[in-house]
Amino acid sequence: MTALIKSHRVPSWKSMMENFWSPDRFFDKTSSGGEFLPAVNIRETKNHYKLDVAVPGFKKNDFKIITEDGLLTISAETNKEEKEEIDSYTRKEFSFASFRRTFKLPDNVEEDGVNANYHNGLLEIELKKSGRNQAAKKEIKVD
Repeated sequence: MTALIKSHRVPSWKSMMENFWSPDRFFDKTSSGGEFLPAVNIRETKNHYKLDVAVPGFKKNDFKIITEDGLLTISAETNKEEKEEIDSYTRKEFSFASFRRTFKLPDNVEEDGVNANYHNGLLEIELKKSGRNQAAKKEIKVD
């Protein structure tokens, strides 16, 4: 499992110079946008589950939130505007972005009791708990 150990080696002078002159240094394909995975915090209160999703740069209408078959799916896609550019860019980091995350809902969530709010780059989703209690832990004896 050595692949899981973080390397703190300093790159060689040769590799730093090769990276400096590489065209990918200025035209990095990973910066062109596309799909990403936003960070999510999940909290539980007495009556609700609350999800905070960090998604700056989106608009309220970009989001699609669906509950179906015990799953909560959150997705969003920014509108990509096609404009003819007069200036020539050395690097352009404004881009198209989208994501999709799915969570299995606990048994005690009312799928109709979901509310969402988006403000300052934070999507807040509140899931209302139902009156049903989750099944208690039960040990099964093996015969």
